[in-house]
Amino acid sequence: MKTVILCGGYGTRIRDVADDIPKPMIPVGRFPILWHLMKYYSAFGHTDFVLCLGYKGQVIKDFFLNYQAHTQDFTISLDNPDEIQFHSKNSELNWKVTLVDTGLDSMTGSRVKKIQSFVEDAPFFLTYGDGLSNIDLTALESFHKSKGKTLTVTGVRPPGRFGELRASVDGIVTEFNEKPQASDGLISGGFFVCEPQIFEVLDNQDDLVFEQGPVRTLVSRQDMAVYRHDGFWQCMDTARDWQLLNHLLQANQAPWKIW
Repeated sequence: MKTVILCGGYGTRIRDVADDIPKPMIPVGRFPILWHLMKYYSAFGHTDFVLCLGYKGQVIKDFFLNYQAHTQDFTISLDNPDEIQFHSKNSELNWKVTLVDTGLDSMTGSRVKKIQSFVEDAPFFLTYGDGLSNIDLTALESFHKSKGKTLTVTGVRPPGRFGELRASVDGIVTEFNEKPQASDGLISGGFFVCEPQIFEVLDNQDDLVFEQGPVRTLVSRQDMAVYRHDGFWQCMDTARDWQLLNHLLQANQAPWKIW
């Protein structure tokens, strides 16, 4: 199954981390968050990617055009630049990456519509290029097939931003949790599975937001399922989110790093 990744947004809320590269190229450790996401999908055997490019898309193109140089040690003869010796072999050589310019100002629904010809008439994964999780993609795919709906979304509980405490009636703290997951309700965590019928509710209008009109249409038809994921999920919307992901990686506690 192909994996479509939305990589075209401006990332305005995280400009204080990097304002000269697209958000999916902001590094977590040595490599872009996009690379971590693709490594995660590939760990489940999904190695055929379609990237929906927009803002500074050329940066993403350059990364993959020069992938070995970006990810390996090498020796180059400066008097003969074509003579390059790479000192290791990438495990990603089986990846197939299609990079599609879906417009500078296109919204998510328009971007997905514009890659229709690249996914053909088959189901596909769809997610955002700025979030990581330890979701079981095999279970997600099986769940989607069992429901028979056009779209399945992964429902997650967002991490809390404040400490949570419980107290007795006389004002004594009985429990304290530092920034726990929200206890009630689910939000969309991305990590969608789409049937090709999804394109029937999409169009090429640049202002089409996938999560608004198209999704509401599917909900009204009872044609959308939710796969509940209670494990790790973290988007990278702010500098704080970026710092958290880097901390987890540096501490060897990154739940998404299963390769």
